Amino acid sequence: MFLTAGGATALGAIAVLGVRDAENTTLLLIGAGWWIVAAWIGLSLGAADRSADAMRETLANARAVNSNSPGISMPSPGRVAWGRLSPILAAVGLAGALGVVFPEVAMVGSGYSLLVALAWRNREAAVLAIEGRDGVRFIVESASPLKPVKLVRSPGFRAF
Repeated sequence: MFLTAGGATALGAIAVLGVRDAENTTLLLIGAGWWIVAAWIGLSLGAADRSADAMRETLANARAVNSNSPGISMPSPGRVAWGRLSPILAAVGLAGALGVVFPEVAMVGSGYSLLVALAWRNREAAVLAIEGRDGVRFIVESASPLKPVKLVRSPGFRAF
């Protein structure tokens, strides 16, 4: 979420600088309107009850494992993070590069990044609530970033 929010900020700055150089106030006003609409959509999609609903199926489909499960290996957190975050980084980088020449691209990308960051803001809390309630720990399985997230449900501190 923080990478997406940071990307929204960077793209917004690129868009404003590009529009300022072109002296196009109409484009800036349209962009500001898009950012307001994107923020509103993101806030409504990221409400706590909607975040819990969005995570419900992913949490319910988590594969349960314990220390005796065959073939259990903990994925590298860095590898999982890179695999999940690299598409966001690539999209922000591409929109930023195009936004230097075409500020409209950075403006649209900034609004979309803002929408996604606000929509994802409560998902971690939904997972942490289940972990605290059930005494388990959810781990993200290493997979393609183009596929939905899959979780592994492992024993938490209550297992000891």
